[in-house]
Amino acid sequence: MALLSFKGIGITAMGGAIPSHIVDNYNYQTDFFGKENVKEVVDKIGVYQRRFADEKTCSSDLCYAAAEKMFNDNNVDRNEIDLLVFLSQTPDYRMPATSIILQNRLGIPMSCMAFDISLGCSGFCYALSIVYGMMQNYAFRKALILDGETRSKVYSKKDRREAFIFGDAGIAALVERDEKFGESYFSLNSDGSRSELIMIPAGGYRHMSSPETLKEKVVDEYGNIRSDEHAFMRGGDVFQFVLIEVPKDIKRTLKAADMTADQMDYIVFHQANNYINSFIAKKMKLDTCKIPETIGKYGNTSSVSVPLTIVSELKDKMGGEKRILMTAFGVGMAWATAIVPFVDCKISDIVEVENGELVR
Repeated sequence: MALLSFKGIGITAMGGAIPSHIVDNYNYQTDFFGKENVKEVVDKIGVYQRRFADEKTCSSDLCYAAAEKMFNDNNVDRNEIDLLVFLSQTPDYRMPATSIILQNRLGIPMSCMAFDISLGCSGFCYALSIVYGMMQNYAFRKALILDGETRSKVYSKKDRREAFIFGDAGIAALVERDEKFGESYFSLNSDGSRSELIMIPAGGYRHMSSPETLKEKVVDEYGNIRSDEHAFMRGGDVFQFVLIEVPKDIKRTLKAADMTADQMDYIVFHQANNYINSFIAKKMKLDTCKIPETIGKYGNTSSVSVPLTIVSELKDKMGGEKRILMTAFGVGMAWATAIVPFVDCKISDIVEVENGELVR
């Protein structure tokens, strides 16, 4: 059981970026699925709008824009950044690591340690724990977490089970050492026996790309269409898994911290869908006034969803000391819960990106 705690490390500033292109889910793929079917799906999942990256916009472009805004708003000295971690499962290239490209693009010194983390929806809690651990044990001055996803590029538009859920976004988070932050707690978990619940079967090195893997085909009796290089999700199995494991993990983390849910200022769920989050909140008798949501306007942005929700919904609410519980689950299967103190965190306005460049 990976129960970790760190002291005197915290997030001092955050920024976010989204593609400028807005997708109205009620009008998405209506020619293929029909308006009535689309409305039924959208009403059920509660995703009304999303942001889609264009062909020239990658995860790194979104993270770059978020970081630049955050740097400029807070007069960050880039020479003091000793660690850069890029989190994504939609990187720019198979190689090199996108973190190295961003180190140069952001004008961060070559003395900076930079590496990528490939993890899905639970990834921000994982990345945060790794950075907190390295900050606590080594003489790093500042660390930068860049978390970006362009999930719209990996799901089939002709598979109604996934076509209306996922969106794109990027965030930047500046991490520093300061005793004012107190203790943070993390619970990190994995179950590889369920790795096939959310997967892209081909395009990696076990099943490499070929004309056959790129060919679209009907995959079920409902007429859903995708290729072997499109992602798929066994939603029912994921749902059952989440309902069992996530409440237990939240309770375990609260127990490790010797705290209760009532002591949290905010509880930030991974934005998978409204039904799952509402079910967990009701089951655990959580105060829904403390649970911000972005699923309706951004969709499921995978690992970005937790920090994006903080940047989007808590921007003007982070003055003074706030204690936030984050919990996320997904690809792997991997799931994580964290209790993290924030003290006067500076959150920048979300910016928009088009053709790989900042537009506003």
